[in-house]
Amino acid sequence: MSQPPPAPMITTDPARKDPTSKGLKAGSIGIGPTVALGLAAVAPAYSLAVTLGFVVLAVGESTPAAFLLGFVPILFTALAFRDLNREMPDCGGVFVWITRVFGPAAGWFLGGWVPQMATFIAGAAVAQVATTYLLNFFGLAFIAAEPLAVAAIACGLIVLSAWIAARGIELSAWVQYALIGLQLVALGGFCVAAFTAMATGNSAGMAEGGAENPSLEWFNPFASGELSGLVSGVILCLFIYWGWDALIAVNEETTDRKGTPGKAVVITTVILLFSYVVTATAAVGFAGTASITNPETVSDVLSVLGPQATGDVFGRVIILAVGLSALAALMTVAVSTPRTWLSMGTYGALPRATTKMHPKRGTPTTSIAWWAAITMAITLGLTAISADFIGLAILSVGLMIAAYYAATALASVVYFAPLMRASASALMFKGILPGLGALLMIGAFAYSAVDMLSPEYAGLSWLGIGSVFWIGIGALALGLLLTAILKSRMRRFFSGETIPRGNVTTRNQLPSILSNETEA
Repeated sequence: MSQPPPAPMITTDPARKDPTSKGLKAGSIGIGPTVALGLAAVAPAYSLAVTLGFVVLAVGESTPAAFLLGFVPILFTALAFRDLNREMPDCGGVFVWITRVFGPAAGWFLGGWVPQMATFIAGAAVAQVATTYLLNFFGLAFIAAEPLAVAAIACGLIVLSAWIAARGIELSAWVQYALIGLQLVALGGFCVAAFTAMATGNSAGMAEGGAENPSLEWFNPFASGELSGLVSGVILCLFIYWGWDALIAVNEETTDRKGTPGKAVVITTVILLFSYVVTATAAVGFAGTASITNPETVSDVLSVLGPQATGDVFGRVIILAVGLSALAALMTVAVSTPRTWLSMGTYGALPRATTKMHPKRGTPTTSIAWWAAITMAITLGLTAISADFIGLAILSVGLMIAAYYAATALASVVYFAPLMRASASALMFKGILPGLGALLMIGAFAYSAVDMLSPEYAGLSWLGIGSVFWIGIGALALGLLLTAILKSRMRRFFSGETIPRGNVTTRNQLPSILSNETEA
């Protein structure tokens, strides 16, 4: 087998003095746009619309408590992202960090393959969701009922997202500002209307005798008395927080690549917590659990309750916000995924073509084009298999999220271990809390995997095992196989030459390696 070509030289602007630059436009965005990108990736309006009902189904009026509990492992994991970014601010994010701590094989699989598979499946899903919601908003429900038409329009939205991403990080950030602003206005309007209706005794649930004003018991995680239901609800909440880590991919383009992304991670997760808890409280108090878990409401809560609480006009704004929420998530993936590939290509973990940059706009144009092509192929492929297959694939994503979040949190513990003997602060914030986050993520992975084994899970099975389990574990097994195959093809990376293993005591090694690559 022929020797693979050497790792690509990092393309840089000759006028730029930073030798570690990959050609991205440093200092282009501040903390505001970075937070907007993180929020957009989560798609809060869409996430709430399609998940809130199932959380209520699991825990009833304890739904706000489930959102609070689900936030705990997310916060602990966010601390790991913040501190690792401060030490190794690379657009590759988890790929670089996990490789640095656990070695190339773990980095390629847990930091590369696993998050990329999760985002590709999610990207295909949100493209279709955005298409369906927007068609319904414009009164074209008859087109939304045709799977092939929806898939074709979804591919058009993928191309649009790629075009915006290729035009530059500034344009992407401003588009996300507008889209996330609409979502927050829509959620805020719903909450104000719902709480006002509760205060005046005019809420939908109260009129039917099925709701009551919020109480402190709603925030008590053990008030429901059903541990299994609480665990299911927390796991659902855990995964609707997912996506905020996409902002790490733009860390090399922020005004302070070491500090801004870490601050943005914490701010983003706190905003999500506040939005989710307040909206959940408003929805349960306004409509009551029986109304929310009604078969006609449970899978799309905001589209049903929005017009009831705010009236038809603002209710349509809420429906539009849900559709644009999914589109915003798609556009964020178009920004984050190609930058991860840029980093992987820089270190020799992907082909050299992934490092090709637009000389003026500072965007990884080749990687963006490949992202669009692969996402469209997955969208069309899953649609051809079954109209229900995308939904099943999305359910399997939870396993992948828990896997790479746990690996990142553990990487923080191992990387910063030398500091923990001398600093109580480091022991707590770089060790104990991320360690607890990792354990909770591993627990979520195990619980979800066992749950998915049941042939009744999602109503479909194969050989007596739930189809979602086969999809999720199958994707992970395929990644392990591919990692083993690539070991002999990308020898410089997998030998540890481009990203040597180390901890905080060898923190200056990576910049010097990148500098040498640039000067080569």
